[in-house]
Amino acid sequence: MVQLTLPKNSRVKAGKKFPRADGATRRKTFLVYRWDPDSGENPRLDDYEVDLDKCGPMALDALIHIKNDIDPTLTFRRSCREGICGSCAMNIDGVNTLACTRDIADIKNAVRVYPLPHTQVIKDLVPDLGRFYAQYAAIKPWMQTRSPTPQDRERRQSKADREKLDGLYECILCACCSTSCPSYWWNSDRYLGPATLLQAYRWIIDSRDENTDERLDNLEDPFKLYRCHTIMNCTNTCPKNLNPAKAIAQIKKLLVSRMM
Repeated sequence: MVQLTLPKNSRVKAGKKFPRADGATRRKTFLVYRWDPDSGENPRLDDYEVDLDKCGPMALDALIHIKNDIDPTLTFRRSCREGICGSCAMNIDGVNTLACTRDIADIKNAVRVYPLPHTQVIKDLVPDLGRFYAQYAAIKPWMQTRSPTPQDRERRQSKADREKLDGLYECILCACCSTSCPSYWWNSDRYLGPATLLQAYRWIIDSRDENTDERLDNLEDPFKLYRCHTIMNCTNTCPKNLNPAKAIAQIKKLLVSRMM
């Protein structure tokens, strides 16, 4: 009989319970994933009770309140607080999202906060996205041209061609979609993932780019592209309401059409 064992430090145990928010009229419990690589201990879920009158309405506001006023050891990423930078991507109430746009009022029970799933954790809510960014760099996410650059104007584009980029350029590389994808969980060493493929399609479809064939050649691979099985987790979880699954399907269509 096959016996499977969990990796070291994979079991999440009960953590510390911090003092209750005495006198608070609006309270919310936050169960936050904590892990310190230097301690040698298993991850734990720390229990914080937040006075909602002392913080803003979003999950990130509560995390900042916890760090500032309850537990300064809590570690997480954040920057813009406007849903633009993607730094505060994490799993909240079972969904990959941006903490700065996740309304606490929409969560009925205790708020469970974890780092993005199936990533190596650096500390607490901070995932290691090194491979994710390396894959993004591999698609050469910049305009590639062969014709001389116009000296007196920008490279022009029709309104219709510009509209093809809508739903693509808005991606903020938060990694919510890729880390929600089972295909990426198991094959992230070779499958590029929804976010990178959406960005790849953004440059493939750009009428000003002159390297389309090379970009498609680079993606025509059993793992880089075709490991996508249209599970749709990526589209369902995108905090910017984009559709990576559709972009991936469009790349596949382009590869088929150029063979006909």
